[in-house]
Amino acid sequence: MGAAISVDSRRAGVLEAALQAGAHIANDVSAMRYDPRTSELVANTGCPVVLMHAPGAGDNLHEGGEYASVVFEVFDFLKAVREKAIISGIAEDKIILDPGIGFGKSLADNLALLNALPLFHALGSPLLLGVSRKRMIGALSNEADVLDRLGGSVTLATRGMDAGVQILRVHDVAETVQARNVWRGLRDGALTDLADLPAL
Repeated sequence: MGAAISVDSRRAGVLEAALQAGAHIANDVSAMRYDPRTSELVANTGCPVVLMHAPGAGDNLHEGGEYASVVFEVFDFLKAVREKAIISGIAEDKIILDPGIGFGKSLADNLALLNALPLFHALGSPLLLGVSRKRMIGALSNEADVLDRLGGSVTLATRGMDAGVQILRVHDVAETVQARNVWRGLRDGALTDLADLPAL
């Protein structure tokens, strides 16, 4: 079973070198706003691209994180960058969207987005959720150190799965896969006659 390699960069030169070296996915946390050459590169290579919401387009991605309605503003942003990507020649089925949890957002903003995740399926692209070990977990758990946030990371990953998120970015792969398997069993058990489930 193979694995897709994703490269995280805002710079077209870095993305190009990584794709030529065998990477498969471009993950641009600036949603292709930082380097204008990125959209042409992605369109020409045909690779999938992750477009993430962040309020800042320059060197500071967290700059300008003030919202009247964070859910609708992030939704509108992702809609706009998705449409721009399609206009630039990127195929719709190559676009993945990320609400950018933790990037220029307060704890309240992050919680609002997580609770509204199902809404983002209306954009028509797969969703990526990156919440593993994020600072918000520490804020909700007596400022737990980044290495002590496994429980919170798995909880938020499960919340993403409940919301139908297709891709999770995680640090603790084995633990999250186990959580996914149990979550899937609970879901399937709710949809299936218990007599049809295999004996354990």
